[in-house]
Order: sequence, then C-alpha cells, then structure tokens
Amino acid sequence: MKRVFKQVVITGMALAMVVGGATSAFADGKGRGNDNDRGGKNDNNSKKDNDYKIANNGTMNIAIHFHDMVGGDVEWAIKNIASLASKRVFEGYADGSFKPRNNITRVEAITAAVRLMGLRDQAESQEEMSTKLNFKDADKIPSWAVGYVAVALENDLFNETENSVQPDKPADRLWATTLLVKALKLESEAKAKMNTQLSFKDANEIPAGSVGYVAVAVEKGLIEGFENNTFRPNTPVTRAQLAALLDRTGEQMPGYDKDTVTGTVSTIVNSNVINITKNGVSTPIVLDPGAFVFKNGARVTAADIKVGDELKVKLYNNIGIFVEITKSGTTNPGATNFTVDGKIYSITYSGGKINTIGVTQTVYGSTTPQLNVYSVSPDYTITGNAALLIQNQDVQLKGINSVVTSIEVK
Repeated sequence: MKRVFKQVVITGMALAMVVGGATSAFADGKGRGNDNDRGGKNDNNSKKDNDYKIANNGTMNIAIHFHDMVGGDVEWAIKNIASLASKRVFEGYADGSFKPRNNITRVEAITAAVRLMGLRDQAESQEEMSTKLNFKDADKIPSWAVGYVAVALENDLFNETENSVQPDKPADRLWATTLLVKALKLESEAKAKMNTQLSFKDANEIPAGSVGYVAVAVEKGLIEGFENNTFRPNTPVTRAQLAALLDRTGEQMPGYDKDTVTGTVSTIVNSNVINITKNGVSTPIVLDPGAFVFKNGARVTAADIKVGDELKVKLYNNIGIFVEITKSGTTNPGATNFTVDGKIYSITYSGGKINTIGVTQTVYGSTTPQLNVYSVSPDYTITGNAALLIQNQDVQLKGINSVVTSIEVK
C-alpha cells in the first residue's frame, strides 16, 4: 500500500512542460558523435513557419514541431522529436519551443523512460502521485514527478544501492544509456556482458559495473561512439540527443507500435485520407491536417506521399499524426498490389464494361465511411453474382497500383 504525504496539485500544462528524450548515438544527423557539438545558443528568434499544433477529437492539442529546431546541430533530431511527441513521450514547452540544446536532467530522463514504457497513465495516477518515496532527497523531487519516480522504482530503473535521485543533476551519457537498457528489460543481458572488451578509446573511463550496459546498447544499435571513437561517459546529454536515443529505444520496446500502421501506399492522400496496403489488405487512415510527414531526413508535405511508398504512420485517437516515408515507391508502380473490402457506392460503364467503381469503407478515426473511386482495368474479372452489383452491396476489389483487376461480389 502506498504511503501518502501532502502533495501539490498541478495542471496538465505543467505536466506538458516535462521533457523526456533519447539519442541514437547521442549523435549528429549521421548517427555519429559530433566533436564540435557543445550545445550552442538557443535561437528564440528563429522563424516559426513550422510551429503548429494538431488537435484530436477536440480534446487535446499535441505539438509535434517546434520553432527553435533550427541549426545543423539540432535539425538532425527533428524526426526523432516529432516521433516521440506524437506518442506523448517527449513534449515541448508552452511557448512552442523544445529547447533542444539544453541539458536533460535525471528526473526529466526518468519521466521520458517511464512514458516510453507505456506507463504514463499509471505514473500520473493518484495512487502513484501520492507515494512517499524513501530516497534521501525525496523532498527535492518535483511534485509532478513523484509518480514517475515511483513507477521507475517499481520497474527496476534504479540500482539497488541508489539512495538518492539527484533529480536536477544533468544526465550524462553513461547514466542515460544504463537507464534505457533497463527500460528495455535487458538488465540480465547487460550483467552477462560485464567482461566485454569495449573498443572505445576511453573505455577505461567506464566503470566495470557499467560495461555490460554499454555493450548491450551498442549491440542493439541504441548508441555508438563519437567520430574519434570515444564514448565520453560523463558528458551531459542534451534534450535533442536524448530524443534520438529514446526514439531508437522505443522501436525495440514491446507494444510500442500498437498505435502504428505500416504498409504500402495504394492511393494518394484524398480529403486527408490515405490507403495503406499490407499483406494484401488495404486500410484507409485519416491524417490530421497538421500531420508531420518525414522523408529522407527532412519534413515534407502529405502531397509528397506517392503510390508505392512504404509508410509508418503513428496514430493518436485513431488519427494519423506522424508519417515517415521509410522507402520510396519502386520505379514500377505496377508492383503495388492492393485489396479493398467495402460497399458499392457507384459504378460507371463505358462500352458495356465497368469503367470506375466507388466503394465506401470504415476509416480509422472517423464515424463517417470514406468513399474511394477506382479505375477498373478493361481486363477485369467478376466472381459471384454480377446481378448484385448494386449500391450498398458488399464487394472485395483487388488490383494493381489503384487500378481494379478483379471484383468479388460477397
């Protein structure tokens, strides 16, 4: 049973100010450490044309792009930050900034790790928020973070010998690496690798009891060294760097992709709806008008999504708010097969043969069926009773590159 103590009630706005982040290599856009990256001046006068919020079901605003993500030393992390923000793991500030160059504190990193594990609701519950913590510096832990620290403790994110949190202390590379390996529940693997011979030039600066955690993180692709093959275990981690590590860690977190849809584009975006095909089944998805679309290291628009592109779409309340084009479509768009199940809405004929067919489908994030109209190949086939090709009849369409080649009457 939780021991209760006097707590301070805070608003959702205060919680939104919490930072959490990650780094793939605590590195630059090429995935390797940047020897010259020491932080830098935060340009609060930067242009704000990418600054926006997206609303979902009228109940929550989620910022997924921030006006101070300008400059080569931080722009490499834009995708990671937007990806995490779309899942409410790592959020910005009320003024629309992210402060990517600021060092991350330990309590902020703990908060992000707990959210990455899918435990945000638990951490913000009344029970966890009212926990009386036994750390020596419990009185220095911000009231909004008490639940997060409690959940982190319950999930073995602290060492057994730790008797303080040091919430305001900057998180360094070694500490953050260890935290994320624990969040992935890989501590047993780390302990089995304590005798690994690390290849970093400064490997002698990594405590013997931490070698296994670094070895696992390198093996899993979470982190790598700087260009001069140093690890720099004691170097503080910036918010941008932590975002990269968290994002890569999240990709390996069990259940992290439960609100993610992947597949191949079978129809281009039309009225904010896109169809993605996977294993022969086409799924229509509503995209938020402000969705963040990412391709080849840069933000693009939904209009840049082409038939045949491979996508990863992250949903919030069944609305697509983060889209990554993971692979451009093949030069032969005919290679994109699709299957659509729906109800007939309209059919047009030319020369006695079907020319187009419109079907309605249930769509993620909408209570209104989505209408899509497809061209029909002159060589199409029909299975089932063709006399039933009337409005509201259930059918299954199959085709190539948005052109129907077969119609099955259900």
